[in-house]
Amino acid sequence: MWIFPGQGGQRSGMLSEVPPEMIQRVKTLTGIELKDTAEAYQDSIQIQLGILLLQLFDIRQLKAIQQKPDAVAGHSLGIFAAAVAAGVISEDDAIKIVYLRSTEMQKSYPSGYGMGAIVGLTRKEVSTLVTQINSEEQPVFTSNQNSELQTVISGSLEGINKVLALAKDNGAQKTVLLKVPVPSHSPLMQKVANVLEKELSKVELHDPQCTYLANYNGRSSKKVTEVKYDMINNLVHPVYWDTMMDVASELGIDTTLEVQPGQTFTKLVKSKFPDFRTITMKNMSLDDIEFLLEKWKRG
Repeated sequence: MWIFPGQGGQRSGMLSEVPPEMIQRVKTLTGIELKDTAEAYQDSIQIQLGILLLQLFDIRQLKAIQQKPDAVAGHSLGIFAAAVAAGVISEDDAIKIVYLRSTEMQKSYPSGYGMGAIVGLTRKEVSTLVTQINSEEQPVFTSNQNSELQTVISGSLEGINKVLALAKDNGAQKTVLLKVPVPSHSPLMQKVANVLEKELSKVELHDPQCTYLANYNGRSSKKVTEVKYDMINNLVHPVYWDTMMDVASELGIDTTLEVQPGQTFTKLVKSKFPDFRTITMKNMSLDDIEFLLEKWKRG
């Protein structure tokens, strides 16, 4: 299974090996010149297009060594590269849709909103705390479920900080404000979903050529309608990553490859399924990846 992370792992210089023609293609399609600097990656549009392009490059590298996924799992932004890897959407259309997505996200909430993470409490416990704080003046929602005891919240920074403080008071091991400047994966993003729905209605899409694990419900699918729904609405729904990994295990998957730029989700997989064989493209050469994958295929 190929894993595609979302925002958070971006770093200065991460596009250094990406061919110039791929970077130029982004500019041709969107008008955006990717800077690949720490300063540029303070901007949501630069972050999302940069990560997408890096993942498209990784897909090309893997295809060059004759590899293809049995399943794909993207987290948030990662679903678009996952859909490319599964043959659902073209590279060019993915770039244009992610540009629209990032632009609309930034436009909707230019300041005062974001996401936070709580470790050490159950989703039910976090939801109880969120209910105490959520209001029209300081909206905050229970969001992504990355593991059994790691829950994300999304909304106004004022509301998030109050929930994080309550979580500490109620025994959370760790709380952190995430480097995401918008309230992703909450009902606050419905306007963005409406724009994406209109645009994706014009895009040629195909049934996935492998199993696709959906963010919005954690389930597996091989239907283009369900992948399309995920691409449109994943910003409105929580990402049920923990469920996605349970489903992957039930399908008999025991090997994961995480594309760049990070390794967070490999760590989550290993903590949940210690026997899984894992690869992170961030830390391995393509030759070593090819050697391991071929070795594991032979059993």
